[in-house]
Amino acid sequence: MNRKILIAALVAAVVLGTGGVVVLTRIASNQANAAPLQNDPAKTTPVKKTNLADQQSASGQLGFGAERALASRKSGTITGLPNQGAVIDQGKPVFWSDAKPVPLFYSAMPLYRDLEAGMSNGPDVKVVEENLAALGFKDFGAPDEKFTSYTASALKKWQKANGLEQTGKLGSGDVIVQPGAIRVASLTGQLGAPAGGDLMKVTGTERAVTVELEQTKQRLAKQGEKVELSITGGKPTTGTITGITRTPGDQNQGQKPKIVLTIAVDDPKAAEGLDTANVTALFTVAKKQNVLAVPIGALLALNEGGYGLVTDDGKTIPVTVGIFAKGQVEVQGEGLREGMKVVTTE
Repeated sequence: MNRKILIAALVAAVVLGTGGVVVLTRIASNQANAAPLQNDPAKTTPVKKTNLADQQSASGQLGFGAERALASRKSGTITGLPNQGAVIDQGKPVFWSDAKPVPLFYSAMPLYRDLEAGMSNGPDVKVVEENLAALGFKDFGAPDEKFTSYTASALKKWQKANGLEQTGKLGSGDVIVQPGAIRVASLTGQLGAPAGGDLMKVTGTERAVTVELEQTKQRLAKQGEKVELSITGGKPTTGTITGITRTPGDQNQGQKPKIVLTIAVDDPKAAEGLDTANVTALFTVAKKQNVLAVPIGALLALNEGGYGLVTDDGKTIPVTVGIFAKGQVEVQGEGLREGMKVVTTE
């Protein structure tokens, strides 16, 4: 019986990296079984049971994470600003208004009103008391949402230590509230300008990778997910997605909306000595445990549709395919078992 096997290019529709994977495979013509051409010994490979991870890569930049604008609600005139690149910790001045410091407090919630004796209870009171306690001013005991005379006393002591008027009150613009320590990326405010308004752009203080994604890839943006990082000039490591922001884009300038990821570097030593660097981030889209897999080149495109595998004794086993990962593909089929030898082009 005559048998014909044609070598063809099969483009596997795999979401892996930025393009498809071109695979050489065989197409069976008008027959149930396929065999290699004479005088052309077939390569074989065993069917393996393994773990697969479907991954997609994206380019990023090592730095200190995504920049964000920082503004003030303080009245007065800007009389002092930090240097670009400065790191500002809790209690330290972010800038100076009318020659008085405006310190940094830590919280995820900004102050939304002035604080003074006789005010109603609220979470903003607790924010202030937590910061005062962290800075060593604990007259009020355990921080809570009540503004008492003890809170006012602690404020006066803190104000004295910072060279401020000892009023026992705190205006919503008297401090800058941020989630943690900040690093000054660039300055937008100027000396002599009104203190209320945009001051600077800031980042976090820990090394981080920033990755911009098209909106079509938003499935990769999952808070807390692990990412494999390959840092140019550094060492391979992993990172954790700690921030997700979205930019609207500009249709007039042809700029598409983006998703900006901030990825914390799990091992700072992997980027030791590097201020900036190009990074390849590898996102895991899907995982499969203990599945049967073969090289993509073992897939046989069947005339009737779908795929099959050719065993080393010439039989064709129709298979369904699962995820593709690093040149391997998940396969399932009746009679398929671990260790079985199948023909491959690879």
